[in-house]
Amino acid sequence: MWPTVEERRVESRPQASQVGGGSRRGPDGGRAAVAALAVGERPSPCDLGQSSAVQVPSSRSEVARGSMERWRDRLALVTGASGGIGAAVARALVQQGLKVVGCARTVGNIEELAAECKSAGYPGTLIPYRCDLSNEEDILSMFSAIRSQHSGVDICINNAGLARPDTLLSGSTSGWKDMFNVNVLALSICTREAYQSMKERNVDDGHIININSATKYAVTALTEGLRQELREAQTHIRATCLKPEDVAQAVIYVLSTPPHVQIGDIQMRPTEQMS
Repeated sequence: MWPTVEERRVESRPQASQVGGGSRRGPDGGRAAVAALAVGERPSPCDLGQSSAVQVPSSRSEVARGSMERWRDRLALVTGASGGIGAAVARALVQQGLKVVGCARTVGNIEELAAECKSAGYPGTLIPYRCDLSNEEDILSMFSAIRSQHSGVDICINNAGLARPDTLLSGSTSGWKDMFNVNVLALSICTREAYQSMKERNVDDGHIININSATKYAVTALTEGLRQELREAQTHIRATCLKPEDVAQAVIYVLSTPPHVQIGDIQMRPTEQMS
């Protein structure tokens, strides 16, 4: 079952119908709740529509039957895919039949996950790629390789991030720079290159998903700015910001929404914190 949707914002978009509201309990028996900002139908870049609820699927299988099929055999890039959230997202996408390039500084774990996915008979493919996201040349080389070997990126999931105990009062400048380089600059570079990859191939239904956390709060502002830029460019490429909890399921939910609905932000927290 999908987590409860606590709040939503829907804007109008052409050739789309209003979607009914609904709420569901989460896969953990209701401990998690989702707050989603959804950008839906819009007749022009300047006109905002009335608020409307987004119906949340009652199960993961319902999502898969609904619209994940359009992503089958298309390519998703997942950064920081060697473990944790990145590995879970990569696995979930391979289960849905996507080609997934999973990148990290070391790829041993990704190679093991790729073998597991193949042994499990998942319809998609996981492709390990070694990339140091703190190095722009590495990032550009990765996108060049994806372009030459797989045409280009349709989904970019910016998951990689550093978390260090460098406080404002006693932290080191080098530590701050390391976090900023990976958490913000690398994310921005990947976003730029993914968008250019989509644009040059006339991909107008791509999706950029940023995984956020307390140490990456700037990503929230960046994602909103990106959403506005995509809107001004009159493209249907979507941008979403996700908090870490239950991210793999949230990614599938976001990707499964109809092309005329955009989830701008999803925040999950225990339901007891909502009262």
